Amino acid sequence: MKFTLSWLKDHLETEAPLGDILYALTDLGLEVEEVVDPADRLGAFRICRVIEAVQHPNADRLRVCRVETFPDGPGGRSEEVQVVCGAPNARTGLVGVFAPAGTHVPGTGVDLKPGLIRGVESNGMLCSERELELSDNHDGIIDLPADAPLGVRFIDWRGLNDPMIYIKITPNRPDALGVRGIARDLAARGLGTLKPQQIQPVAGAFPSPVSVQIDPALKEKGCPLFAGRVIRGVKNGPSPLWLQARLKAIGLRPISALVDITNFFTFDQNRPLHVFDVAKVAGGALRIHPAAGGETLLALDGKTYTFQPGMMAISDAEQAESLAGVMGGEHSGCTDATTEVFLESAYWDPITVATTGRALKINSDARYRFERGVDPAFTLPGLEAATRMILDLCGGEASDVVMDGAVPDTRRAYRLDTARVQSLVGMDIPADAQRKTLVALGFTLEGDMAFPPSWRPDVLGEADLVEEVARVASLTKLVGRPMPRARAGVPGPILTPLQQREKAARRTLAALGYNECVTYSFIDGAAAALFGGGQDALRVENPISSEMTHMRPDLLPGLLQAAARNQARGFADMALFEVGPAFHGGEPGEQHLQAAGLLVGATAARDPFGSRRPADLYDAKADAEAVLAALGAPAKMQITRKVAGWWHPGRSGQMALGPNVMATFGEVHPKVLKALDVKGPAMAFTIMVANVPLPKVKTPTRPALALSGLQAVERDFAFVVDARVEALTLLNAAQGADKALIERVAVFDQFSGDKAEAQMGPGKKSLAISVRLQPTDKTLTDEEIEAVSAKIVEKVAKATGGILRG
Repeated sequence: MKFTLSWLKDHLETEAPLGDILYALTDLGLEVEEVVDPADRLGAFRICRVIEAVQHPNADRLRVCRVETFPDGPGGRSEEVQVVCGAPNARTGLVGVFAPAGTHVPGTGVDLKPGLIRGVESNGMLCSERELELSDNHDGIIDLPADAPLGVRFIDWRGLNDPMIYIKITPNRPDALGVRGIARDLAARGLGTLKPQQIQPVAGAFPSPVSVQIDPALKEKGCPLFAGRVIRGVKNGPSPLWLQARLKAIGLRPISALVDITNFFTFDQNRPLHVFDVAKVAGGALRIHPAAGGETLLALDGKTYTFQPGMMAISDAEQAESLAGVMGGEHSGCTDATTEVFLESAYWDPITVATTGRALKINSDARYRFERGVDPAFTLPGLEAATRMILDLCGGEASDVVMDGAVPDTRRAYRLDTARVQSLVGMDIPADAQRKTLVALGFTLEGDMAFPPSWRPDVLGEADLVEEVARVASLTKLVGRPMPRARAGVPGPILTPLQQREKAARRTLAALGYNECVTYSFIDGAAAALFGGGQDALRVENPISSEMTHMRPDLLPGLLQAAARNQARGFADMALFEVGPAFHGGEPGEQHLQAAGLLVGATAARDPFGSRRPADLYDAKADAEAVLAALGAPAKMQITRKVAGWWHPGRSGQMALGPNVMATFGEVHPKVLKALDVKGPAMAFTIMVANVPLPKVKTPTRPALALSGLQAVERDFAFVVDARVEALTLLNAAQGADKALIERVAVFDQFSGDKAEAQMGPGKKSLAISVRLQPTDKTLTDEEIEAVSAKIVEKVAKATGGILRG
């Protein structure tokens, strides 16, 4: 919404400075987006007088002028400046517009500097209208009347010092789409007084030769009221300069007096109007009806639109003449030859207008206002006010008003509870001030019942009354107060154990170098089926798109789709993670929290040291173990191969404590990667956060670090086992030899393949482990160490059939 300061003062009696008005507008919820102040561009240009103009000694078309200026304004000191000017009308005694050195000339984009022109010094410029961007005229410099006051700023003398204000209007405030509505808000704030508006009806001099009729299908919803009148004997020429200047200031192009008047009321009163050339209306009647579909209209924007069934049309006896509430037609538009017009004012249903505008992709000032809701009660007064202006500017005489339908009844009332301002907003506003505010905004009060005005369709409850009071009083006066504590003392923890674990998982994965993804909880049915989902119980009843039809059974589909999009854009190496819910049923509560990670490509960038290598399942396993450790999982757990179908059967596993599965890790199945268009291989892990057992002892502190002062002993063992024996089986057997004394067992070498079988026999391999013994009460003797070693060999042999490698 754009308007000028002088336009605002037509409705608001105020002496408030521009800065206060701008602050109040934003504070009232009418956010100021832009202010164009002519003083910023043209404030340095002042009225001057040419004392003498003589021929330039070195140029036939240039004159050397002695210019009398008043740099401090009228009544200030006088200063004589020499200016070289090429205008043909530069002469002695001319009163014009002077720009001193240092001024930016908007019409040319030049910053004036003192200089020599053909060997003669020149300081400043005598300006033309084009250089001030007032018109395209540059045949000569501005020639003002001889009595123009010297030293006065040209914009002040010419009336150009009128700032343009552009405010952002929220959809719930259609009343602020008119200058009067904005003035009403400012008056309620206390920045002035709203000027009274008296609209006197124009008496009809003759019956209207054009009748109107609303189709019964539209009277209840669509077009409750359609009114108009014929004005004959009009002279449609250019509109007066004040009206043209006002429209130009807000970015509208003046067209003709009749069209400019309708545009004026659109912005002045939020009342869109339309004028038809009566000579082009066939049959002497206008009919408002739903379109059958297929009708066409050449609109005022020069484009042809095809009506869809149900769209509202205004038609004469032969064709559609207007898209109701959206845009008029070119055929019945007014021209300079128009002498008889039909002035229309109607109330259109916002939903129907919005639907039509979106379907045809038409954006117009009329549609913008009707779809948000104009004042239905101002339909007839707006017609009378526009009639008066047409008669004043274009002459002619008006007919009687013809109309069909009635003004919609918008009367409603809500109880004003003055105590709710404190409970809802937290502001202490006296009851009398609240009532005074609502009256200033146009509300009618009857006892404790408040009746919203017809121009406020957004007020729909008691809370809206409180909002209006608080908005006008200014929410900046709201004082922040700490909420009282539920109980005295140090507050207890707020986060649940599961929420704490979610936070720990997210921080750990980020610390490991993963990038977090936030994907939708909805995926397509095909992707859901790949991960054990896709059942009807998980289908969304009203999906927002065909790619979001099912609740996700796992986090990996979203991560894999994100990886595919990144690969398509040239990013080959990725480490992605997400923490969020996955769904195993359609009922409330049938969901579980997961933390999932995905590795695609290499683990490091290329460097001279050979650090780059493809990510493998052991990277995924190590990262999953790190997250489990951060969640408090025990260090010892079972690794099994009982994995779901979307994992590679030979390159994946589960981490579990008995039947309780805490995590799955490994390589994603190639068929899944192919279906999701991911260039593999891809390593991943999924952690069931809630399945990690809680600690038996809950304490806010960590346990003390247990260190032994005795020397630890490490022994290495190399066992020959069958090639199918898993290293974990061997490790668990060795660990069980003496759980109190053996602190750690780890594999440090594996020898397998053809060379191994050549040395140790077919189907054999060698696994080398390191065992760390940590005594707690005394230093171990050689005999005790040998005894433990023998027990390790015995346990491994019994569990795997392995023997010590010779």
